[in-house]
Amino acid sequence: MEQTEQLKHVFLNDVHVALGAKMVPFAGYSMPVLYSNLIQEHLAVRNSVGVFDVSHMGEFIVKGERATEFLQYVTSNDVTALFDGKVQYSCLPNDKGGIVDDLLIYRRSAEEYFVVVNASNIEKDWQWMQSHNTFGVTMENISDSLSLLAVQGPKGVATMQKLTELNLAEMSYYTFKEGTVAGIQNVLIATTGYTGAGGMEVYVPNEYAKQMWDAIFEAGAEFGIVPAGLGARDTLRTEMGYCLYGNDIDDTTSPIEAGLGWITKFNKSFIHADFHQQIKTNGPTKKLVGFEMLDRGIPRQHYEIMDATGNIIGEVTSGTQSPSLSKGIGMGYVATEFSKIGTDIYINIRNKYLKAQVVKLPFLK
Repeated sequence: MEQTEQLKHVFLNDVHVALGAKMVPFAGYSMPVLYSNLIQEHLAVRNSVGVFDVSHMGEFIVKGERATEFLQYVTSNDVTALFDGKVQYSCLPNDKGGIVDDLLIYRRSAEEYFVVVNASNIEKDWQWMQSHNTFGVTMENISDSLSLLAVQGPKGVATMQKLTELNLAEMSYYTFKEGTVAGIQNVLIATTGYTGAGGMEVYVPNEYAKQMWDAIFEAGAEFGIVPAGLGARDTLRTEMGYCLYGNDIDDTTSPIEAGLGWITKFNKSFIHADFHQQIKTNGPTKKLVGFEMLDRGIPRQHYEIMDATGNIIGEVTSGTQSPSLSKGIGMGYVATEFSKIGTDIYINIRNKYLKAQVVKLPFLK
């Protein structure tokens, strides 16, 4: 367990404590895991609107004449497919066939990008990108100066529209605008998120974070807006089959094995591309699959996945009781021959082999 005195605090830490949030160590930060009830927070986001403070995430500015070229080399996706105002999901491949981190790339112009990385990997990603910066680009780590509020759910856009003259309804998925929101200038607002419920993510300078938080809750009051913690964030992303770094992807997993071939583009050169191309050509020996429990039970990370005769064929990487589906769901790597949709597998839950079935992601259709 991380030592409390070493934990960093998000700028709105006192707000969460005052709301009675249960605070837990996460990625080096003290973070709200829940405020009242995980299932209520989860369903509020699925059905209406909830707000996550995810200000622990890292943000870098990448600038320069060769910024596109640099990002094209250090990330797996095709950065040249971006246009101004467009966001792309991608990953940083390492030199051993795994993933340094997954990340979002926001294109402001051909010579300036805004890059968002996972909290636990800020230093690692920074060092990795700097070590490959032979392109003369300027990088700036602005992680500690920004707060990030994820206003998620089907009423997320309607909530935010009350606070700005920017036309949010016309924004397509994975795009962003910058402007005045809640009377605060230079706010970056994007149609991104980690819940699959729709909504927006709002990047605001720390000194205006409280003003933004209060404005959002006032605007969303008619929709029954609630603060939501990392617990609901995890159940929401699991229902969508979204990978979590450290669980479903890490330094040892290829994006091809993780089902992230769609963000791995071989029409360009990137770090260790040949290795992943080979896995794609030959077919991976293991694959990340989604599964639903047929027997009653909740799968958890590191539980063994077995075949019908009790042989270990893989391991659970993420698992939970789905609040939307009222059943156990999970993801895990299995030997490729067990990855076909409809395959029966067994999860070792406290020495009981409980039946599950491989299903197509996302769990929530």
